[in-house]
Amino acid sequence: MIGGYDLRVDLRIDLRVDPRPPPSRHAMTPRSFLLTPELGDYVRSRSEPLDDVAADLVAETAAMADRGEVSPTYQIAPEQGVFMQLLTRALGVRHAVEIGTFTGLSALCVARGLPADGSLLCLDDSEKWTAIARRYWARAGVADRIEVRLGDAHESLRALPAEPTFDLAFVDADKTGYADYVDQLHPRMADNGLVLLDNTLREGRVLAPETDDDRAIAELNRALAADPRWETVLLPVSDGLTVLRRR
Repeated sequence: MIGGYDLRVDLRIDLRVDPRPPPSRHAMTPRSFLLTPELGDYVRSRSEPLDDVAADLVAETAAMADRGEVSPTYQIAPEQGVFMQLLTRALGVRHAVEIGTFTGLSALCVARGLPADGSLLCLDDSEKWTAIARRYWARAGVADRIEVRLGDAHESLRALPAEPTFDLAFVDADKTGYADYVDQLHPRMADNGLVLLDNTLREGRVLAPETDDDRAIAELNRALAADPRWETVLLPVSDGLTVLRRR
């Protein structure tokens, strides 16, 4: 539903690069497949650290993954959250939308980057997972900036006025639906609005797609590079982060 790449691939790549177990207390905590465990730890140690609220959210979600309740790849990497918070604040974003919220780390980071009167609309279909998110948003004092709409995100997005509204959008939901989300977001983005698409490298499988999700993302990457509606860059952040600017 949200995020997602095969855990078996993650473990296979880790072992090939470095046979030692990751130093993290939670082996399931997401990190870029492009980095060894040591480089992943270095990146985080040289970035703005997570505060207690965000760190507790990462730990609770990682514990869920350790117990096999969710995929470890549903949650963004901590350094990606820090980047998204910095980007939101630096761009002066006032209105944002997120498609695929899970336990709420990305939403927490975006909401913290918003001004006090800013807003973030989260579209998700899980009451269970977003209930966890709400607890941490309340702890962080940003719950009043966030609205959650449960249901099919494609339908929820179509129900919004097709007029420039959002300065920032983050998409981390069903991969075969990304192309539709991009199409639906275009008329709803403000001038120079940015759309962030997560997991656009698919653990490297965009080079040799294995699943419908892989094929959908590989095709979308190809199409976006030639799409005149967007200025596009695919960054090697975490599992691939594509940044689109509405022209």
